[in-house]
Amino acid sequence: MKSLLLTTVLFTCSSIFLSNRSEAQDIHFSQFSETPLLRNPALAGIFSGDIRVQAVFRNQWSSVTVPFQTSALNAEYKLPVGQADDFLTIGGAVLYDKAGSISLTSTHVLPTLNYHKSLSEYRNMYLSAGFSAGLVQRKYDLSKMTTNSQFDGMDYDPSLGTGELFSNGNYMYFDGSAGLSFNSQIGENVDDNFYIGVAYHHFNRSAKGSFSGNLNSPNVDPKWVYSAGLKTNVNDYSYLTFYGDYSSQGPHTEIIGGMLYSLKLDESPDDPRYVFTGGGFLRWNDAFVPVVKLQTSPLTFALSYDVNISQLKSSSQSRGGFELSVSYQKFLDRDNPLRNAVRCPAF
Repeated sequence: MKSLLLTTVLFTCSSIFLSNRSEAQDIHFSQFSETPLLRNPALAGIFSGDIRVQAVFRNQWSSVTVPFQTSALNAEYKLPVGQADDFLTIGGAVLYDKAGSISLTSTHVLPTLNYHKSLSEYRNMYLSAGFSAGLVQRKYDLSKMTTNSQFDGMDYDPSLGTGELFSNGNYMYFDGSAGLSFNSQIGENVDDNFYIGVAYHHFNRSAKGSFSGNLNSPNVDPKWVYSAGLKTNVNDYSYLTFYGDYSSQGPHTEIIGGMLYSLKLDESPDDPRYVFTGGGFLRWNDAFVPVVKLQTSPLTFALSYDVNISQLKSSSQSRGGFELSVSYQKFLDRDNPLRNAVRCPAF
C-alpha cells in the first residue's frame, strides 16, 4: 500500500514537470509551500501543530527594471470538533504586491475557513473543504504615469495631457475561492504522509481587471490550482519533502515543483534542536529556484533565489529575484486533544 501511494504521488509531481507553462495573471511565490492559503483554502491546517504564522517577502527583476515587490502574511489556527475526530481551521491571508514605475499595487485581505472530516478511526486520513473570501484593492500613482501623448515631437513634456480616460487610479472588488484536499498517512510511520488538492479561484467572477470604470471591462479569469505534497523519512535523522503545483488561468498555465532534503542536527531525532533543509524548485520554462532552510522550533527561516532560464535570461543575466520567508509553528501549551488525535499530516 505504501509503495502504491508513494508511486501515485511521485507520478503526479513528475507529470507537473512535463507540462507546458507560461506566466499566470495572479500573484505567485517561488516558495509556494510557504503560502498554502494562496494555493488552496483547503490546504489550511495541513501541518503538525495548533497554530502557524508564515510571512514571505519577494523582490524580483531589480537587475532589469523597477523591482516587483510582493509580500504575504498568512495565519492558521486549528480547533477540534466533537471528540476531535474532525477539526476546523480558521485563518486568513494578507497579500501586497507593488510593481513598475507607476507603483501599481494590489492588496488582498482574505479570511479562510477549512473543515477537516476524518475518514479513518485512526484519525490519520482526512478530506477537507475550504473557503476563502475577502476584498481586493488595486491602485496606481497617476503622477508617475507617462504616455506617448506627452511627447511633443522633440522631448517629453509633463504638462501635456496623458490622453487616457481613466476615471480614477483606485478600485476595489470582492473575491472568493473554494477548494478540496485529501491527506493521509502512508503505512505505519506517522511521519510519512501526503496530500493532494484542487482549488477554484475567482469563482464569483466579479474581479475587474481594468481601471477604466467601464461596467463591461473584462473580469479576472477564474483559476484552477492542482496541488500535491509528499513527506517521507529517509532514516531517523533525515527526510524528503516533495511539492508540486499546476495552475491554469485563462490561456495561461504555471507549473512549479521540486524536492527538499532535511537533516536533523541533534542527537535526539524525535525533538531535534535544529533541522537544516536544502533543495530546489523548478518553474517550468522560467526559473530554477535553489532553497535553504533552517528550523529551530518553533521558528523556520528560508531563503531562495530565482535563477532565470526564460527568454529574458540574456537581459537579466539569469538573475530573477530572491525570497525570504519566516514561519512560526507549534502546539499551544494546553491540554490539546489534537496533539494525539490528529496523527497526520506532519508537514
